[in-house]
Amino acid sequence: MSLLVLAAGALTTIQDRGRFGHAHLGVPRAGALDAPAAALANRLVGNDPDAAVLETTLSGATFRTDHAATIAVTGAWCEVRVEGRQVAHTEAVSIRAGATVALGPARSGVRSYLAVGGGIDVRPVLGSRSTDTLAWIGPPRVQDGAVLPVGPHTGTPGPLDVGVWRRADRVLRVVPGPRADWIGADAWNGLDRATWTVDAASNRVGLRLQGRPLERCRHGELDSEGVVLGAVQLPPSGQPLVFLHDHPVTGGYPVIGVVVPDDLPICAQLRPGETVAMRVQSIAGIVAKDSAGSSTE
Repeated sequence: MSLLVLAAGALTTIQDRGRFGHAHLGVPRAGALDAPAAALANRLVGNDPDAAVLETTLSGATFRTDHAATIAVTGAWCEVRVEGRQVAHTEAVSIRAGATVALGPARSGVRSYLAVGGGIDVRPVLGSRSTDTLAWIGPPRVQDGAVLPVGPHTGTPGPLDVGVWRRADRVLRVVPGPRADWIGADAWNGLDRATWTVDAASNRVGLRLQGRPLERCRHGELDSEGVVLGAVQLPPSGQPLVFLHDHPVTGGYPVIGVVVPDDLPICAQLRPGETVAMRVQSIAGIVAKDSAGSSTE
């Protein structure tokens, strides 16, 4: 069983929950940037949570299946058509063998997820089927004409009984990082109160932000050190960068903060030119505010 890629779009990759336990070898986790949306797609078609899905970027993609299948599209909202007929987004859909499935451009958000019953069954690399776009570990970028194997579908499609919850405000909660003392009180206030614009150079490696530059109070050299998912790094430009799933494992610029893990899916769906705020808080503050300002996909 397989999918034929008729049009791969701007960037389509294969992703699962990620590649864990290899950072000491210089291998980041990769995996779906909007993990809750990818998990929902798998649950809707009855896949195992570890099944691989297709992650499209902005422009959508088109596929043809050689077998009857159950599919679901989640994440960034886009028009989904099967043989030219519009079908539901965020819902399991049955399709016949030979059907063409087209995901249109994202109308809101950036990344959509296509799950197929049985999962994309490429060979795992270091325990994961995810594509790492920094080191290109794992399956290659999906190209026009590629034939993607699909595993046997043994699960039962599920209802949309639990959706993907989003914070209603476009805010990233940030806790101080290991180099928090590299910026002073004025810069922390600037980070906390400013509105940042998403740069067009953002990708799966990092979310690049533009705004009033943050001034460092320390200007010396910093040896390379470990970098975690969600790290907020401050280059000499003063424009912060939030590291995402394909981030490097070391870096030479100070990590002044770390985005709360629950807010990282927001980064996955921010479009170039959109704005986002950061709010600096303690660990206790995260717990206190976690229930505030949510919406559903």
